[in-house]
Order: sequence, then structure tokens, then C-alpha cells
Amino acid sequence: MFSLFRKSSPAAPDFFAPLKGGEAQLQVTEAQREAYQGAAPFAHTAIDDMFNPDYLRRVVAEVPSPLEHGHLFNADVQHLQEHKFAWRDIPKLGPQTHAFLGFLGSKPFLEYLTALTGVAGLMPDPYMWGAGFHQILRGGKLAVHADFNIHPQSKLYRRLNVLVYLNEEWDEQWGGALEFWNHDMTACETKVAPHFNRMAVFSTTEKSFHGHPNPLDCPENVVRKSLALYYYTYDYLTDKPHSTLWKDRPQDEGKVAAAMQQFQQQ
Repeated sequence: MFSLFRKSSPAAPDFFAPLKGGEAQLQVTEAQREAYQGAAPFAHTAIDDMFNPDYLRRVVAEVPSPLEHGHLFNADVQHLQEHKFAWRDIPKLGPQTHAFLGFLGSKPFLEYLTALTGVAGLMPDPYMWGAGFHQILRGGKLAVHADFNIHPQSKLYRRLNVLVYLNEEWDEQWGGALEFWNHDMTACETKVAPHFNRMAVFSTTEKSFHGHPNPLDCPENVVRKSLALYYYTYDYLTDKPHSTLWKDRPQDEGKVAAAMQQFQQQ
């Protein structure tokens, strides 16, 4: 007898495969929420082993390295971002990367970010404006700054940064830690080392000053790798749009401010 129904069907892909602990990994405790919102110098957290390490390795394998394909990446801006390369050519991203980005822009992950940060109505950025796979070579750096607040295409308001670090066997003596500076730029209050499978989340404001401003001292064949994603809302916290706000540290002696002025005049 002919049946319209299959006796068995192929298993559906595991939607939560990128997570190390499956769907349960997205649970947020009150202590985690309070720690995020009360962190200094601004709201942030760093979470280790969020993702399946084998999954992350497959994603990393799909990303071209500037050591071999430097022509695919953007150029330096002296004193602001040096030897820093970004890969966000969406049509050329591999299947594992597409699936990973899809998960990080999905309802479950957005709800997780809301539960953690208290920011509701989050939207991912399909344009990946300023986002993507960031890679820093030896001698590279990223000056301290606060990020732009209005998306140039969607006009949404930027609220959160999420950074997933992809560096196995990273030696902290090489530098490359993400630094969080206080509001008056007198001191770095917190550092996050870029170890593999560590996710940093922080709120984006006009005073969320961050960067890794000291030149990397890693071997020539090592690249500091991260995936940077930004999340937005329709709600505005201020009516004053601004581009990236680059900042001098006390030891920078005006070099960053001068570079920013020169860049804006180009």
C-alpha cells in the first residue's frame, strides 16, 4: 500500500551545534546579569568556552589569512589601526561561517544577549558594517576609541559589541589584550586576553573606550584573530550621532588625535 509518509526522515541539523553545552548554554543567572551591568569602567563581561571548540576551528579554517592573502584586506591607518585586517566579504564566506553567523543573529542568541545585558529589541547587522573577522599581525595595534553610534545604512543605534577570540595557544606575553579605559582616559581598568573560545561582550556608548593600543609582539607567523559583531536597536540613547571617537592615552602625546584629524580631512 502506498503511503504519503516516510517511515524515517534524515535528522535535522542541530541548530545549537555552535554551542559547547547546547541550548542550556544560553541560560543567564541573576549573578551574571548583575556582574555585567555593574562592571567597571563600563558594562562588560568575558565568557570562556561558550562555543564548541571543534566548530570554531572549522570556522577559522574558512577564513583567509593576511599572511597569504594580504591583498584581500583593508589598509592601515597610522596611529589608529596598524597591521589590522578585516574579512567580511559575505558571499565568499564558507558554509560553517555562514551557519555560525546565522546562529549569532538568531532569536535565541539575541534573547540571551538581552537577558545578560538588559538591552531589549536587539538587531544583528546583515551588512557587517565595521564587523567581521579581524586579524592583527606582529607590530599591529588598535588605538583606544569609542565606536560610532549610528549605522550608516540601517540608521539603527549601536548598543552592543560581541567579540569571539580565535587564538589557540596564545601567549599573553605577546600582548594583544583588549583594554577597557576609564571615562577620563587616565587609566586602563580592565584587560581581556584574546584566548581561544573566549567571548567578550560590552555595551557601546560614547564613553566605552577600548582597544589594544600596544604593538603586538607575537612571532611573524602568528595572527591575532577575532570575530567582531555589533548589535543595534531602534531606540536611541542620544540624538547626537558620532563617528569613531579615537582617544589619546597619557603616553600617546597627541599622536592619535593628530592621526584622527588627518584621516577625517582625507
